[in-house]
Amino acid sequence: MPKILCIAAMVIAILVLVLFLSDLVLGLAGLEFAPFKGATGAMRLVMDGVFAVGGGILGFLAWKTFKEQI
Repeated sequence: MPKILCIAAMVIAILVLVLFLSDLVLGLAGLEFAPFKGATGAMRLVMDGVFAVGGGILGFLAWKTFKEQI
């Protein structure tokens, strides 16, 4: 059961990382189809960066925990 939870955490982390990193990159490029373009100003960039880093940290911790269980 714990292995399944680690794999689920890795999948969620990848989804969060891809979603917010793509929003950050597309928003900086000035493209109109950024997923969360509704927020304005520099706060959107900060929010995207924080959530992308959080997704990366979650993925790293899930990977380390998964490797300990093998």
